Amino acid sequence: MRKQMLNVLLVAMLLSPTVLKAQSSGSWQPVEGTLNTPWTKDVTPEKVHNKYPRPQMIRKNWKNLNGLWDYKITSSLKKKGLEGIGESDGEILVPFPIESSLSGVKKALEPEQKLWYSRTFTVPDSWGNQRVLLHFGAVDWETTVWVNGKQVGAHKGGYTPFTFDITDALKSDGEQHVTVSVWDPSDKGFQPIGKQTLDPRGIWYTATSGIWQTVWLEPVPDVAIKDMKMVPDIDTKRLQLKVDASRPASGYKIQAVVLDHGKKVSEVEGALGAELTLNINDMKLWSPKDPFLYDIKISLVKNNQKVDEVISYFGMRKISLGKDAEGITRLFLNNKPLFQYGPLDQGFWPDGIYTAPTDEAMKFDILKTKEWGFNMIRKHVKVEPARWYYYCDKIGLLVWQDMPSGDEHIGPDDPDIQRGAQSAYDYKKELKEMIDANYNHPSIVTWVPFNEGWGQFQTEKVTKLVEKLDPTRLVDATTGWSDRGVGDMHDMHKY
Repeated sequence: MRKQMLNVLLVAMLLSPTVLKAQSSGSWQPVEGTLNTPWTKDVTPEKVHNKYPRPQMIRKNWKNLNGLWDYKITSSLKKKGLEGIGESDGEILVPFPIESSLSGVKKALEPEQKLWYSRTFTVPDSWGNQRVLLHFGAVDWETTVWVNGKQVGAHKGGYTPFTFDITDALKSDGEQHVTVSVWDPSDKGFQPIGKQTLDPRGIWYTATSGIWQTVWLEPVPDVAIKDMKMVPDIDTKRLQLKVDASRPASGYKIQAVVLDHGKKVSEVEGALGAELTLNINDMKLWSPKDPFLYDIKISLVKNNQKVDEVISYFGMRKISLGKDAEGITRLFLNNKPLFQYGPLDQGFWPDGIYTAPTDEAMKFDILKTKEWGFNMIRKHVKVEPARWYYYCDKIGLLVWQDMPSGDEHIGPDDPDIQRGAQSAYDYKKELKEMIDANYNHPSIVTWVPFNEGWGQFQTEKVTKLVEKLDPTRLVDATTGWSDRGVGDMHDMHKY
């Protein structure tokens, strides 16, 4: 099937407590002089993005760290530790990027600067002796995190979630302190950035720096469910499930139960880390016309005692290429031809830039796209928060997911660029993180590694990498311009 090629016309629319301490608490408000949205007025520090941030892996207990943090911009990039940062510049509303009006700051972060965040938090007594995880939805770009003055981790990449186990850095009780430093070279670097620029103009938009997705805490047992991979197979009426734990462990089992509005459909028990099969009889398919989702409860068990449990969901659907009645190769959904028709969704907001002002605003965009008659969205050189894909799953919109672009661009007839070793590594690392993080969403049907020659390199190798990371979806290797004869589509941009 990979060898079949398809011509596609895509319709395009449009810190320690003494390190950073605020001089005064003040009162937050959006910075004036920026276009607002109907949801700008609904944003407050007390309830900013307070919906559960990871709908495909739900636990009962969590704590939202969105809200007002102290911030500081320093000019020295050489500083690695926390000493001598000085008093804060004021307060910033997380998770809005510092360049946005909703952050309450609206300042550009230059490549020679660092952005520092700081706040205190408490760990609920009810969390007992569990491990405590600190989650970041996304931070652009290079992030280092300290808890109570102890460095707990670092991450590079502006579009993918990351997590640190902060248990060993916590005090036995009382207030805890978290400090985050961020360096973002924006379009002066070679990392994936999409359409961000320090010099907004034309089709190039305001940069996003720092924390721009939800920050949250979660308690888990010593051995916990870390992630899972769900692969629907409508031809055999089965779901393949693989669950991995937070650390190597023996004697643990996985129990999984599939539910249809509370009614048990299937169940299985097997070894942790093994590929388990759940039979889905009387199968209900997921599609834009009927986006049916099954619930699934996954439990980690030892000695017949439940150790951990998460709630998730999945859709039974298949994306493929096939021949129609006239022998023409088409896009197939659930073994039937489906003409996919949708906008190029760039995901920029006038008030929040990369961050929607509210969860309701994010959902509104997807609902309107469906109401206007589209059945697909191409998410353009940006990766959204998990809740965005959740709404596509629930509402029923197919997603073609771009990898954010970066580095040099080429013309339609130019050869691939030659990336440096670090640039190539950063791209492939974040590409893998993007696919891994969003693998289970039924709405995503196509991966798009390159757009119009933006950062296009090693096209054949990158395409094969994507096919290896996810053999269940299609790959539009090069959308527009420099097609190399690989992937599942020949994609033309006709302006």
